[in-house]
Amino acid sequence: MKGILGFLREKLPPQDKEGNNESVFFTTAFADHGISADETVPWEARAVEVGARRLAAEKGAPKLRELWSRDPHMKRLDAPAMDQLLHFFDFATVAPDREVMRQDEYGSFMTVLLSGTMAVDRDQVWGERVRLSEARPGEILGEMSLLDSGKRFSHCITLTECEIAVLGAEALDEMMTVRPQLAASLIALLARKMSLRLRAVGARLTERR
Repeated sequence: MKGILGFLREKLPPQDKEGNNESVFFTTAFADHGISADETVPWEARAVEVGARRLAAEKGAPKLRELWSRDPHMKRLDAPAMDQLLHFFDFATVAPDREVMRQDEYGSFMTVLLSGTMAVDRDQVWGERVRLSEARPGEILGEMSLLDSGKRFSHCITLTECEIAVLGAEALDEMMTVRPQLAASLIALLARKMSLRLRAVGARLTERR
């Protein structure tokens, strides 16, 4: 964890005369890879496209807290850390049959499914679309692109009305600025969960060959 925190601090810009330190690590990450702003898809744009409705934090935050309290990895965040973390999320309700994330796009946000069911599909090179999984409440989607500024691995489509919590690049940068230890803990936990999920997906794809 100390190594991750040190890495993040190295990426922060120098402090100004007043000692402030504002992170732009995630909001500029796509540009650092030669990807223009026109090519990226922030949550604000996708929310309009899918007709997402704002969910009050008073309703969304307790659901995220309860789900993560039962997650074997995310429950490592104690109550004070969760109190701080919830302030950085937006919450929304999305109707059925809406594509929240699209394979191969550059998306600068991740979501946590709070209620409902979402399909996770991937288009294969031979033209077939494969159902990798059906996400259930508590599952995190899209964190890979947020963390590594790469293309989305899969399509994420609502099968029912879904409530989601959303964390975007700007919010993650704000967390790095005002709560760097919290940001380091969250990123480490996301990376661990992402690695385990990719191993499971890889195993399922191998079985289908």
